Amino acid sequence: MDNLRGIALMIAAMAGFAMEDAFIKASSASMPAGQITLLLGLGGTLIFGLMLRRRGLPVFSKALLDRAVMVRNLSEMLGAMFFISALVLAPISTVAAILQATPLVVTLGAAIFLGAPVGWRRWSAIVVGLIGVLMILRPGTGAFDLGSLLAAIAVVLMAARDLSTRMVPPEINSLQLACYGFGACIPAGLILLALFGGATIPDQSSTLAIFGALVVGMAGYYALTAAMRVGEIVVVTPFRYTRLIFTMSLGVFFFSERPDGWTLAGAALIIGSGLFTILREAHLSRTQRPLSSAASER
Repeated sequence: MDNLRGIALMIAAMAGFAMEDAFIKASSASMPAGQITLLLGLGGTLIFGLMLRRRGLPVFSKALLDRAVMVRNLSEMLGAMFFISALVLAPISTVAAILQATPLVVTLGAAIFLGAPVGWRRWSAIVVGLIGVLMILRPGTGAFDLGSLLAAIAVVLMAARDLSTRMVPPEINSLQLACYGFGACIPAGLILLALFGGATIPDQSSTLAIFGALVVGMAGYYALTAAMRVGEIVVVTPFRYTRLIFTMSLGVFFFSERPDGWTLAGAALIIGSGLFTILREAHLSRTQRPLSSAASER
């Protein structure tokens, strides 16, 4: 029952994130990426800051000076710049397909920078997944565009954020990290505005879109956290890929997008290799657990 609840929460979280992407895309019709990033950063920081205050936790603390937190915030800042810019410039279906490579890049980064053991099967899955990304990007062809490249860069930065999160001391509260993450979007938005300008007075539809992005994004964040705590990670995690289904559906019905065969094939490779990596890690954890138990008995 817990696993079923965890799966339902994970699917709800991915639906929320897909809707958040759609709201951001909709707001880009009248606002530049820098203004969208700034407004989301201000709104998210305010909401999480109030939640921290309500729980009696400090908004500003020495945690900001922790090395892992600083790396995480920098990755969040740069990742927000590239990801929201990608949503503005490229079809959300394409951005969502490329985004699915994040878990593979996290595994790659863990192997390179954290010394995590990765066998040849998972290395092969990573290579296959990256080939899928190249199939979507298609550099050197007429299908290549800047927005897709920005999405690929955002994946690397999001993976860096996730890796640094694993190194954050456990005494730092998750709400603090979320607040700092949204706070990092504020300078990101200011930098984009300084570089490209274009700020406008938001009209009613843009204001509602930004508000909608904040609401569904926060709801998705809560559902994701609950899903990872309720169900078994190996059972719940594969349902992260439902985000692509939701996002592509929104792209087709609301933005008249039509993903081509290369994009769909590349997305299939990314998802297939990601699922294989998850299942492989689960298999290794199950086989290594009895060995560690036997060793402790000795």
